[in-house]
Amino acid sequence: MRLSNRLPVRITRTAAIRGTVSALALLAAMSVMGCPRSTGRHGATDDARSLPASAAPSSSTAPAPPGPPGVVPAVRSFTAQGGPGWRPGAGARVVADPGGPLADAGRRLADDLELKADAGPARRGDIELALRPGQSGGPEGYELTTHDGKVLITGADEAGVFYGTRTVVQAVRSGGGLPEGTVRDSPDRPQRGLNLDIARKFFTAAWIKDRLRQMADLKLNQLGLHFSDDQGFRIASDSHPEIVSPEHLTKAEVRGIVDLASSLHITVVPEIDSPGHLGAVLAAHPDLQLRDAGGTVARGAVDIADPDSAAVVDDLIREYADLFPGPWFHLGADEYRALMSRDPQASYPRLAEAARQKYGPGAKVQDLATGWLNGRAALVRSLGKTPKAWNDGFFRDGVVTPDKDIEVEYWTGKELGARPPAEYLDEGRPLVNLNDEYLYYVLGEPNQFRYPTGERIHGQWSPAVVRGTTPVAAGQSGPDRILGGRFAIWCDKPDAQTPDQVANGIRLPLAATAQRLWNPAKPQQPWQDFAALVGRVLR
Repeated sequence: MRLSNRLPVRITRTAAIRGTVSALALLAAMSVMGCPRSTGRHGATDDARSLPASAAPSSSTAPAPPGPPGVVPAVRSFTAQGGPGWRPGAGARVVADPGGPLADAGRRLADDLELKADAGPARRGDIELALRPGQSGGPEGYELTTHDGKVLITGADEAGVFYGTRTVVQAVRSGGGLPEGTVRDSPDRPQRGLNLDIARKFFTAAWIKDRLRQMADLKLNQLGLHFSDDQGFRIASDSHPEIVSPEHLTKAEVRGIVDLASSLHITVVPEIDSPGHLGAVLAAHPDLQLRDAGGTVARGAVDIADPDSAAVVDDLIREYADLFPGPWFHLGADEYRALMSRDPQASYPRLAEAARQKYGPGAKVQDLATGWLNGRAALVRSLGKTPKAWNDGFFRDGVVTPDKDIEVEYWTGKELGARPPAEYLDEGRPLVNLNDEYLYYVLGEPNQFRYPTGERIHGQWSPAVVRGTTPVAAGQSGPDRILGGRFAIWCDKPDAQTPDQVANGIRLPLAATAQRLWNPAKPQQPWQDFAALVGRVLR
């Protein structure tokens, strides 16, 4: 909450002298009448700026709004207590060890509320941040207690305390302060985020950083960055500079994005989609292009029978694994053109022959593609990361089986992705929900896509609704099976919207997604009230 919109007051020298004389006269009169001169807790004013530096400031005397604080996502538990609550008063501070792990969260909260960050000890009117190892709620859980004019935020880990500070900021934006009582809050799903396609439409580092700040306020913790596709390759490369598009992020800009994300407890997940969606790479390496039996080029697809194709992609994975220090690397694996034909063996006999030579007489083109995926997954694993891939890169009834530790990012039930979510879950595969029925914001609305609405996500979607509109079985929908989800921006028609239009268009849908990932239960708050609250708390 910014408090810098007060109008300046111009005081002339004559007015100041008159004011001083009047004040002295009033003080003398008060002394004669026996009125106290104290401006302490029960005095005529609680403007702490008039107190000695050692005295305790107080928060605003106006009581905070009753009930749970108005925040998005809504807090999971609130226990009310009698009392006025807390508002940011003059002289209030954010107290955290300036050399400790919560120093950055403390400074950020102080900046958001225009308060002073201080080492403490905490006093009346302050917000104090503290770690409590072993506290319930997991690493992203927190406890926020408002009592006797002070606020205490604790958590087992830095992320939880940080999310507690976001609750404070939103509560001040929505209602001016915090009610008296205790919030106990933690997310239901470990992966909660936004997926951004910068390959087909370039977004600046500044625009991406604005989204990160918005994500942090919504307690989202994962940004998927799709930066390679047929239309562009958008991050500078040292290993293959020939593939980089004119409009791209420098590595310094990417490091700035990653550093900001880390400070906001957001992990950036890079995606180099292969063996399809590699048109920008193939523009510089046409010799790696896949062709069918008649010599026709398969758009965006590399020839996975050619070892040079793997060499180029592996160079890029190794290069960007260092640039993105998070625990995941997304391998794509969707919409490989050879497997989108009616008869892959007949249309692409060279791939079929390579599959048989490598995996035996019963192998098919899908097995060669699965071997490609497993090979890239093995590389990612050797670099200390967990592989992810789109669900239509996992095939049934093959000679080769996709590695079990590859996280399935389920987006479609169409075409190659016709396998229902239950099949992946029955195989014991971890799954992340990017249901294209609700969570796909596709620029230009091609292929029967429609811009998703926050109201529909708020009222109908949950992590269990992985495909279409029907949830998976209750026994398969827990956070240990469906790890979470991401709202996705895809730029199929990049000129259909400006970056500002995209930012405005995703505002409510992203907030609704954050709500359902934090707490999958159908929200008790009506949509109109939720939308109005988003307007007050989200900057």
